[in-house]
Amino acid sequence: MLDANMESENVLFWSKATGTFLISSAVLYIAWKKMISKAPKKDHLPDTVILHQIGRGPFAPSMTPFAIKLETYLRMANIPYENVHSFTPSKKGKFPWIEYNGENIPDSEFCIEYLNDKLGIDLDKDFTAKERGIARAFQKMLEENTYWAFATDRWVYDKDWTACKVMKISTIAGYFYRRQFKKMIYAVGMGRHSPDEVYHIMELDFKALSDFLGNKKFLLGDKPCQADCSVFGLIGNAYWQSFGSPVESIIKKYRNLCEYCERMKETFWPDWDQCITHGNTKEATK
Repeated sequence: MLDANMESENVLFWSKATGTFLISSAVLYIAWKKMISKAPKKDHLPDTVILHQIGRGPFAPSMTPFAIKLETYLRMANIPYENVHSFTPSKKGKFPWIEYNGENIPDSEFCIEYLNDKLGIDLDKDFTAKERGIARAFQKMLEENTYWAFATDRWVYDKDWTACKVMKISTIAGYFYRRQFKKMIYAVGMGRHSPDEVYHIMELDFKALSDFLGNKKFLLGDKPCQADCSVFGLIGNAYWQSFGSPVESIIKKYRNLCEYCERMKETFWPDWDQCITHGNTKEATK
């Protein structure tokens, strides 16, 4: 009789546990779907790039380096564009992405390649093949290595959930988003390191970039190249939007990188103050 009662209690326990799990999963799923719900469609001018991104940042134009990269490219190339700020992802589930005359193109790098081909743009025409190769190598170091160290600091180590608060993501949706990010960071390998190792990796990358930049105005000299858009996207986020984490002290060790950020801002973002929320104290107007 005792065994039968224990078995009944076990069944009841696991039934409740399963029910709780299913309800929690459903709530998280609904919150996530709501967060990425599609923005209302509107008519846009022909031959105008529609840049879809998640919204303005508190101290830089976006919380994601890739949105700053893509928008800086559009400015550098003098391409007419309009912003659509929403949590509507591309067909690859990523931000940012663009629409151009009815075509949807995901991924910042593919967006740039598409526009270069479509509009006959070559921002690197004045540089040698060797210089182009060096620029691409630094860009990919930042995007495929440094970025994951930066993301680990922002989405794993930050116990105050600063990024979620800044992006106005609800607690439930934020929990789901952070959990997914942790899985990605672990999968690419950065999440398997200790915090000291992650920051060490980041600092080595910043030092390499600083050593190469030297006294040059931009990555390859007095004139900016296409890769500067990507470099500025990531370095700018570290410089302006580290929110007091160790990343801030690391980037500020390299004065030329900080000066580079200010120079890119002055050159391509004269309306900078209109494109940030000033610490979430006001709405951005552009």
